[in-house]
Amino acid sequence: MGLISWIIFGALAGWVASIVAGRGRMGCFGNVIIGVLGAFIGGFLVEWLTGAAVRFAWDWRSFGVAVVGALLLLLITGWGQRRAS
Repeated sequence: MGLISWIIFGALAGWVASIVAGRGRMGCFGNVIIGVLGAFIGGFLVEWLTGAAVRFAWDWRSFGVAVVGALLLLLITGWGQRRAS
C-alpha cells in the first residue's frame, strides 16, 4: 500500500477502534495515528502468535487486524480517555 492508502486505512481503523472503545471524538489526526500504529501492532501480534506473515491490503482480514491492534493500543495507553472533572 502507498502512503495515502496507509493514511486512509489507518483513519478508518482508528475511527472504528475509537467508537468500539467508547473514546468519543479523537479527531482525524488521532484516528490516523491510532489506526496506523494499531496496524503495525496487530500485524506483529498475528505474526508472533501464528507464525504467518500478515499482508496488509484492502481486505477485511487486514482491517480486522488493524482495528484489534488499535483497540489494544487504546486500552493499554488510555489515549483519548476523558478526564473526570
